[in-house]
Amino acid sequence: MKGFLQQLFDYNFYCNKKIIEQCSGPGQVPDNCIRLFSHILNAHHIWNQRILESPTEFGVWDLHKVDIWEDIHYENQRTSFEIVSSTDTFDKRVEYTNSTGKNFSNKLEDILFHIINHSTHHRGQIMMELRNAGIVPEPLDYVHYKR
Repeated sequence: MKGFLQQLFDYNFYCNKKIIEQCSGPGQVPDNCIRLFSHILNAHHIWNQRILESPTEFGVWDLHKVDIWEDIHYENQRTSFEIVSSTDTFDKRVEYTNSTGKNFSNKLEDILFHIINHSTHHRGQIMMELRNAGIVPEPLDYVHYKR
């Protein structure tokens, strides 16, 4: 499980980096891309902090300027790698309160996979926004990454 999760977080790091590069280039970034990628960063941060039982710095829909995305992304990934590397059992339960104040409990492995899946979902939306703005996004499929 540890090796597989490390690979998935490597993939997530790669894909987010590609989105950051595309949105940092010349030209106007669609507002919805900023909203969605900020949300990816926020959610990743929030889940990491729930796992670590630490307070969060960001709200779910806080907006971030493109020029700080890379710093937030790097810190999110570093924290996730630390969590994965230092964990011996991924079936332990993590208890947390969601953004609406409800209490839940999920397995660590499910939360870690959710971070990846959630990011992939919203990257797909960002790619559609880029296409609609006349920007051709690079392919981010997992199989392209593994080539």
